[in-house]
Amino acid sequence: MRIKSQLYEKCMESLGSILPILVIVLLLSITIAPLSSGVFLMFFLGALLIALGMALFEIGVDLSLIPMGEGIGITLSKTRRKIIPLIVCFVLGALVTAAEPDLSVLASQVPSVPDMTLILAVSAGVGIFLVIARLRILFRIPLSRLLMFFYTLVLILAFCVPESFIAVSFDSGGVTTGPMTVPFILALGIGMASMRSDKDSGKDSFGLVSLCSIGPILSVMILGICYQPDGTVYSSAEILYAETTKEAAAAFGSQFAAYGREVCISLLPLLGVLLLYQVIFRRFSKYQLLQILIGFMYTSAGLLLFLTGANVGFVPAGQVIGSMVADGNTRNLLIPVGMVIGYFIVRAEPAVQVLTRQVEEISNGSISRGMIGQALSIGVAISVALSMLRILTGISVLWFLVPGYAAALILTFFVPPIYTGIAFDSGGVASGTMTATFLLPFAMGACESVGGNILTDAFGCVAYVAMTPLITIQCLGLYEKWKRQSKRRRFQTQLESCEDIILYYDEPDTFEGGIKV
Repeated sequence: MRIKSQLYEKCMESLGSILPILVIVLLLSITIAPLSSGVFLMFFLGALLIALGMALFEIGVDLSLIPMGEGIGITLSKTRRKIIPLIVCFVLGALVTAAEPDLSVLASQVPSVPDMTLILAVSAGVGIFLVIARLRILFRIPLSRLLMFFYTLVLILAFCVPESFIAVSFDSGGVTTGPMTVPFILALGIGMASMRSDKDSGKDSFGLVSLCSIGPILSVMILGICYQPDGTVYSSAEILYAETTKEAAAAFGSQFAAYGREVCISLLPLLGVLLLYQVIFRRFSKYQLLQILIGFMYTSAGLLLFLTGANVGFVPAGQVIGSMVADGNTRNLLIPVGMVIGYFIVRAEPAVQVLTRQVEEISNGSISRGMIGQALSIGVAISVALSMLRILTGISVLWFLVPGYAAALILTFFVPPIYTGIAFDSGGVASGTMTATFLLPFAMGACESVGGNILTDAFGCVAYVAMTPLITIQCLGLYEKWKRQSKRRRFQTQLESCEDIILYYDEPDTFEGGIKV
């Protein structure tokens, strides 16, 4: 009964997240970007699958990935041997990343580098940086220092990588922090930091995702320098169209098996880690273990529905709408339309829901889900606006990435540390499946319509989506810091005023000429 009520509640939340996108697409389809009935039908069915998939996925994450990640994190923190937790962190990071469904898609789009070479390099990058994240928590190294060092290294290497490979490098950081990786790594960080009793333990539980997003960028950049892929091209996935409800159902049905295999590949390594962990440490009771296994079933079902709905239903609509908005007299509307879509679409990311909920729990409600969600929406809206501006002008992706990351790194010296961790985690979380399946096709359709270079102009959208939340959420941290300081100053002023009154009445009476002074 409890799961049924949770499912109903999550379904309502998911429908609320996806409804604005449905309304926007409907308005566009009857005004400036008319869609065929088949494309809109595919989009509508895809939206329903996404809503149900998000609900099942969130329930599954609560039952399986979060308890499992926290349990492993706590066990690693209790281990007295220093080297074993580092080895486990590397293996876990590499396994979870190699199993991420979107990574295989990215690898297939870079023909100048063998698929397995790219997958292994990216997986090793995440594993290494998960080890660095563990050392940061252990030695209490400020996150801002590590981010400053590694992102400076990233920006320096960006000028050494072939231009056609820059977008692949930055996009890989967003691809690897997908719906499977984020919940597990977030929970792992909470578990590792929870054994510390100091006041900064909650703050240090964030930052793992942000560090793990840097690893793929560096590793793919190094691959780009080694392979010199000047001829890199992207092979777009086949887009399925349908004209009737029967054809639409057949299109979705034909993809269930393919995405089912991806989901199984994603979950099996984690399931193996769980069973091995249980055999060695016996942490979970039989009831807890059964609950986690049931959670894996919910997670797999939700992820299957979500991936199928997003990839089959949203890709055609995104590409057609982008092409029509950028065509002819409506070209000037490309930036505002893109901003509206970006503002609402980030709310439909499953990993975003997981992050905002954990932020609220760790901060004991002082940082609400609504605050983080609003900052994320504003950040993604700005990122889509920048992406559309690039498509219209053809300027390099680095024109906004370099000053954007520079601004984000400078802000780390002025905001509370917990906001820095949340901001850089949010960058990887926001650039998830919805970005790849709707915003990126939208950008590709627009770029093709204006006659731009899809390789250099359209791609990089994921990188921008990963960048702008770093600034907006840290600006939120600055605002909250200013509010606290203002409240403290007002309280101090009131306190001093009360002290003056008390001192006045405590002074002894004095008389001058018979008159009380």
